[in-house]
Amino acid sequence: MDKKYRLMATTTFGLEAVVKREIIDLGYENISVSDGYVEYDGNEEDIARSNLWLRAADKVLIVLNKFQAKTFEQLFDGVYSINWQELLDKDANFIITGKSIKSVLSSVPACQSVAEKAVIKKLQTVYDIEHFPKSGAEYTIQVALLKDTVTITLNTSGPSLHKRGYRVAQVLAPIKETMAAALIELSFWKKNRVFLDPCCGSGTICIEAALIARNIAPGLFRKFAAEEWKFIDKNTWKQQRSTARAEIDVHCDPMIYGSDINERAIEISKRNAENAGVDDCIKFEQIPVNKLKLPGIYGVCISNPPYAERMGNVDDVERLYRDLGKIFRNNKTWSAYFITSYEGFEKLYGQKADKKRKLFNGNVKTDYYQFYGERPSII
Repeated sequence: MDKKYRLMATTTFGLEAVVKREIIDLGYENISVSDGYVEYDGNEEDIARSNLWLRAADKVLIVLNKFQAKTFEQLFDGVYSINWQELLDKDANFIITGKSIKSVLSSVPACQSVAEKAVIKKLQTVYDIEHFPKSGAEYTIQVALLKDTVTITLNTSGPSLHKRGYRVAQVLAPIKETMAAALIELSFWKKNRVFLDPCCGSGTICIEAALIARNIAPGLFRKFAAEEWKFIDKNTWKQQRSTARAEIDVHCDPMIYGSDINERAIEISKRNAENAGVDDCIKFEQIPVNKLKLPGIYGVCISNPPYAERMGNVDDVERLYRDLGKIFRNNKTWSAYFITSYEGFEKLYGQKADKKRKLFNGNVKTDYYQFYGERPSII
């Protein structure tokens, strides 16, 4: 329990500051930020807690070693120096992944092959086995080279953390749960203010808002790779899950509204919200944007409206953006946030954003337009 690890929370480019703030809020220290990830110190309890609670991060990795390597011999030695026998059992199903950017060792398959040989050679110093069966728990080891610096990590999460487990159905081009949470965290929304997504799609942004409002750990709905590892006590996961459940604010009754022109999208949203256990605090309705009435004052709208790439009809997209502008420009008590790849959004909306942030929604380069309304005197 007292063993310390250097942990790395990976993230979509542009969301590093959001993930850093989440890590600080969880009480961790010795934090460093780089493009695409945030590093911090923790023990096995923190591995479980990070996976359960981080909302905007993609994965939680253990950093096993960092070293310089311009030759395969140096790469082999750096991987071999890790005490793999303390991490992997003789039946461990270890998988080597890799990437190489601006490094002398540019062949990723070759680097993966060398790393696997080093792991096997180290394990053979303890286990008298020529061929390892790889029939046990899965361990994904990444060999990442950047400008000849090698970072060896072990993926504790398994599949990306955006796979919460509640979304059993979805519409075309849904936003990732991690991105949805980040958009909310980048806004001024608080749980006692009205929340609206007028283009709710699968309901993801509304559901993430409800999870935040009720302080529900986003990882409660799924399993993680490290739960099967013997060097992490299984009771650690049980205890952290029990603690997370006890911290849910069951008395919170947020005002969250989601609407969409598509009837099937509303049906999907309701199913997903029910799976997440927050269907009682979100009201989903089939309403086209041009018929929408704002549900109160001093609200916050956060939405991922259709882009031309997703909708396929530029005229419909442009009409939608104009309708959004007509609604929110005329109510100064509302703050509105929209993520889109459409570069002419502000012109169609009819107002220049107070702030614009570049983000990648999947592989699509987008801007997060932020329009600030008046705030209530008491929040």
